[in-house]
Amino acid sequence: MRSKTSNTLLAATAAVVLSVSGTAFAAGSHEGGHGHAKGFAFGEPGEASEATRTIEITMGDNFYEPEELVIQAGETIRFVIKNEGEFLHEFNLGTAAMHAEHQKEMMTMMEHGMLTATGMNHDMMKMDHSGMGMSGHVHDDPNSVLVEPGKTQEIVWKFVAATGLEFACNVPGHYESGMMGEIEFGKAPQSAKGS
Repeated sequence: MRSKTSNTLLAATAAVVLSVSGTAFAAGSHEGGHGHAKGFAFGEPGEASEATRTIEITMGDNFYEPEELVIQAGETIRFVIKNEGEFLHEFNLGTAAMHAEHQKEMMTMMEHGMLTATGMNHDMMKMDHSGMGMSGHVHDDPNSVLVEPGKTQEIVWKFVAATGLEFACNVPGHYESGMMGEIEFGKAPQSAKGS
């Protein structure tokens, strides 16, 4: 039996997919776009051995726990992200503008069968998609990870500067349903969970 939240999220996802059915979005080049191996204005990929702390993130169907993060510039954080929901979710570090651009690419991925509400077509994700108006291999940025139900993924990130950052799920309909959180800079670090 699905929970009321799960049904609401599924309905929101379906509504977004149906509202743009047949419309292809070009991924274009944007700050935080896919395929960037180097850093962004707010930071760069880090090494697990250099992490100053680990933050465990739990994703459910329409929420993150914790709901916000406190980070200091210069910190390297190891994020351990677990999806305890029934649907596919994403953990993506970026600004609101970056998330808005990324949502277009995520919609294209769903329209082309690379993503479903509950998972990924792993074979399609590995293919070069430049012929679909997308940049090469999709969803391979170090600031973003897709996590299927019951799975756990990790990101290690070195934060350089405060730039109005959010962490968000850009699977169609999820951000609009409130699946995002703010990252605050300059306060004392939160106590680490895990190692």
